[in-house]
Amino acid sequence: MSERIVTGETNVEGAVAASSKAKASSTAGLTAPTCAMGYAFKAIEGKWKLPVMYVLSERGAARYNEIKRELGITNMMLTNTLRDLEEYGLVNRTQYNEVPPRVEYSLTDNGYAIIPALKEFEKWGQFLLDAKDGGAQS
Repeated sequence: MSERIVTGETNVEGAVAASSKAKASSTAGLTAPTCAMGYAFKAIEGKWKLPVMYVLSERGAARYNEIKRELGITNMMLTNTLRDLEEYGLVNRTQYNEVPPRVEYSLTDNGYAIIPALKEFEKWGQFLLDAKDGGAQS
């Protein structure tokens, strides 16, 4: 029996599989439920969660249509966003026993905890805008 040694060949399927495994392992720790950063990102991921939280931080409490009007968000997206934020314990939903029924949304203490970071993010955004316009000073 002779042993075959091959050099310089590329196994495309193997390379793709290895690449996929590398990507999965590099992000697996970040999305694991025990990873604090991954959990935090998951809690605020998506286009509308941070804007909704920002509106609630500015208003204190707001009704559904007030949030919808301010952001220009669709009913389905706002409903899903508020449910997600409520599941993560970032938003309270308070229903008042009145006629007609009234529901208000507000941030929980955990929801308010991210607001200082959002304010810093806003400052950073202004810095980027100023730099883009040539008005940034160092």
